[in-house]
Amino acid sequence: MKPESQPVGPRAILAERVFDGRCWHERAAVLLEDSRIKGITGWNAVPADHPRQTLPPGTILAPGFIDLQVNGGGGVLLNDAPTADGMRAIFKAHRRFGTTSCLPTLITDTRDKIAAVIEAGRGVAGREGVLGLHIEGPFINVARKGVHRPDLIAEAGPADLELLSGLAKVGRSMVTLAPECVPEGFIRTLAGKNIRVSVGHSEATAEQVSRATQDGLRGFTHLFNAMPGLSGRLPGIAGAALADDRLFAGLIVDGLHVDPVNVRAAFAAKGVERIALVSDAMPSVGSASDTFELMGRTITLKDGRLTTESGTLAGAHLDMASAVRNAVRLAGIPLEDALQAASLTPATFLGIENERGRIASGAYADMVALAVNVDVTATWVEGGEERHDQPAH
Repeated sequence: MKPESQPVGPRAILAERVFDGRCWHERAAVLLEDSRIKGITGWNAVPADHPRQTLPPGTILAPGFIDLQVNGGGGVLLNDAPTADGMRAIFKAHRRFGTTSCLPTLITDTRDKIAAVIEAGRGVAGREGVLGLHIEGPFINVARKGVHRPDLIAEAGPADLELLSGLAKVGRSMVTLAPECVPEGFIRTLAGKNIRVSVGHSEATAEQVSRATQDGLRGFTHLFNAMPGLSGRLPGIAGAALADDRLFAGLIVDGLHVDPVNVRAAFAAKGVERIALVSDAMPSVGSASDTFELMGRTITLKDGRLTTESGTLAGAHLDMASAVRNAVRLAGIPLEDALQAASLTPATFLGIENERGRIASGAYADMVALAVNVDVTATWVEGGEERHDQPAH
């Protein structure tokens, strides 16, 4: 990995193919000015005062990936390192895989830990690749706990609403909760503070999801996982997600969490504008170790699967470039849709689609260069370039 260059002055990056978040441009140049994008033009129309950087043949230049759910990376788990340095380390581990911004994610923990991570997040959110925070739990349904510790799952009260409201000062942040496990007005208050609220680890009925949507619910966390399955007379969360084109849904596309047929079904029902690829990554990503501790339990990586000793899935050994690759290879999703689901869609969910998730005039120069096999060769974060060796997946 080479040192990051300083994003100073006008320049042009030329690629055989540029994907701007929605459309392809052939033999195109992306014009930069400091940390921002000025526009896209043809190779023959690059202004004379823009030094040229030509990417290798076959390279695709695309918007940088935005990960809404990343628990850890590089051997660091946010629950164990609820600090600005911990957040920076997680982002650094994922940048080599094309992630140019993310929401470090705290899974169910104590209220003191939540308070600590929110306080730390205030000092880093909005820069250094950290857009905000994702607090997943503890106000979830114990019947759908997954790997979350049941003794830490809690009933929400007025003090908890005040605690989570602190996320309003932490960039663009989100909360995953079970609507059936929080009091009336809880979701409405959070949504009113521009905090994204998502359903997860829940047994809510479709009617409960509908009421939550009226209160400001915005999406679904890891669709199909930690929720009841869809059935003919009981649509539940999954049915509500597929039927409502206003709401966003995150998908873990690692070939383990969601069957490829269901990945295709989600894209077909909701469209790429409402499906966001997420990693749900754990500390093993970007680390040589195949074990780590998760709140007193040993998690082991074997054959790409992270599990507890009892066999419960414990997050994912997944990066965003691999999620894009899997969407294409396993589920047959067109590359442009997979790229959009990793960039513009999560940006739209967060309400920052004019600044990130696209290659367009005025947006930050957050970009990823991809080889033909979707390996990451370089990333730009607000115009600063970092080149990457081909990583092992």
